[in-house]
Amino acid sequence: MSEALQSLLDLLDLERIEEDIFRGRSRSAVVPRVFGGQVAAQALVAAGRTVPEDRHAHSLHAYFLRPGDPGAPIVYSVDRIRDGRSFTTRRVVAVQHGKPIFHLSASFQTYEEGLDHQEPMPPAPDPATLPTGEERLRSYPHLPAETVERFIEARAAVDLRYVEDPPFGSFGEPREPHSQVWFRTHGKLADDPLLHVVLATYVSDMTLLDSVLLAHGRGGWAVGDVVGASLDHAMWFHRPFRADEWLLYDQHSPSASGGRGLGQARIYTQDGRLAISVIQEGVVRVPRD
Repeated sequence: MSEALQSLLDLLDLERIEEDIFRGRSRSAVVPRVFGGQVAAQALVAAGRTVPEDRHAHSLHAYFLRPGDPGAPIVYSVDRIRDGRSFTTRRVVAVQHGKPIFHLSASFQTYEEGLDHQEPMPPAPDPATLPTGEERLRSYPHLPAETVERFIEARAAVDLRYVEDPPFGSFGEPREPHSQVWFRTHGKLADDPLLHVVLATYVSDMTLLDSVLLAHGRGGWAVGDVVGASLDHAMWFHRPFRADEWLLYDQHSPSASGGRGLGQARIYTQDGRLAISVIQEGVVRVPRD
């Protein structure tokens, strides 16, 4: 396991300070606020620690209410909404400086047999044939060295490989609002199913709005030609997967308007099983002169 991955796992390992109340640490991200994927992942950890082990996360719905302060701890309060025969529902509120910054609802289910079908996996090149995220970032001479190093540090726990140039690599050239990324953790993880769901939740917030930027030839926060932030985020976990094995994140944007952009995505295992569906809306504003 890489040092960066161990550091991330330590970050996601919350401290229980009271019954159904947990405390998490923060760290700086590419932008001067807490990374949204971190808050979502930590909130899911908090919810999962109040649920029986035989019930696995199958969906989450979240709202980002305020920017998080990376210099302060985050307190997660879990509300045990329902414990049914098959489903368990939890609500989590993340608080900093006495104010809620994030709200999560998550549902967990015991395993059961049922109908089974899925959309086929789209074509994508083998991840082994693609440049690493660090190699791709360092290949763009227009990016400031400081920006490149911040991106590399922020993503050091994850092997994340773009199939084509990301927005910050091809800005100025509008393209189809579609992006593909392969990802896996830099090292093996324990077999705990919740841990793999939590890591996928963390990564899911890294690139989903890229497809919005591609449609308009915008480079995004890396080059400062848009201001962006996550507003809400939803995920459905369909089939078992491992976050330490290659996953294809196939993303597209059906709409952008009113200073907001919508991203939709499906995440497949390398052998073609549809593991996760994701939808996110975010603020995407063009700064005024």
